[in-house]
Amino acid sequence: MKQTEATETRSVRLLRVGEQVRHVLSEILQRGDVHDETLARHLVSVTEVRMSPDLRHATVFVKPLLGKDEDVVLKALRTNTAYLQREVAGRVQTKYAAKLKFLADESFDEGQHIDTLLRDPKVAQDLAGGDKE
Repeated sequence: MKQTEATETRSVRLLRVGEQVRHVLSEILQRGDVHDETLARHLVSVTEVRMSPDLRHATVFVKPLLGKDEDVVLKALRTNTAYLQREVAGRVQTKYAAKLKFLADESFDEGQHIDTLLRDPKVAQDLAGGDKE
């Protein structure tokens, strides 16, 4: 029983710290604290941060507004990783400063793809006619 409680507590802690990191990064990017021309020209959403169990690594999922110039924005974020790590370490109180890894958030694209499939006339026909068997 204790094993389950420890796992649940740990996962809640990972989620809480990940959300704190997400909030800090969003604030930094929104205020334009990063002195980078590419990031200044793009609105970037930090959609999710997943922390490793030891809180030493954070995978940051980002999406530029309208998905525009995604590769360029990711490159700019990766170029400024050291600055962003220092800022996060100063604002999120953990034992170790988390190493940040930036990835594009593909969940919106996946959702759009599923929506497109469901709207396909053949699929819509199958869904509508499924009760007649």
